[in-house]
Amino acid sequence: MLSEFQVGYITKPHGLRGEVKVYTTSDDPDRFETLSYVILRGRGYDRRVKIERVRYVGDKTVLKLEGIDDVETAAQTVGCDLMVPREEALELEENEYYIGDLIGCRVFLEDGSLFGVLTDVLPTGANDVYEVCMEDGKKVLLPAIRECILDVQPEEERIVIHLMKGLL
Repeated sequence: MLSEFQVGYITKPHGLRGEVKVYTTSDDPDRFETLSYVILRGRGYDRRVKIERVRYVGDKTVLKLEGIDDVETAAQTVGCDLMVPREEALELEENEYYIGDLIGCRVFLEDGSLFGVLTDVLPTGANDVYEVCMEDGKKVLLPAIRECILDVQPEEERIVIHLMKGLL
């Protein structure tokens, strides 16, 4: 299981005083309001950084991070990931899982036979779709609904499914 989660990444500098625009990858658009720090990772950075200020410009999040005080330094952080440790992750409801914990799980049929490995989770309007790669390399898309996904145990890297008609 993952020990850290990405909550966003820096897309570009904003202004002259070191602020950066952030693309938020969290389900909670106000996620940065509840954090006091993030882990800045990439482009030579790998350190915990205090969030000094959060504001919004239109639908974009703008952060002022400690130690990034000018446009040149801000430009050096473009493309960096903003991470949080697992203990700072949002609480999940029952039957909710972090996508990163599901990727790589072995997928079994109800009879216990190995069906494949979960390689991606695709968000759609109604429900997520699990992409499973079978041993022969064929990919199958499974709707993440109760009728299809019977049991999810990310701590055991195991998912049990009912293969509905027409999915293969």
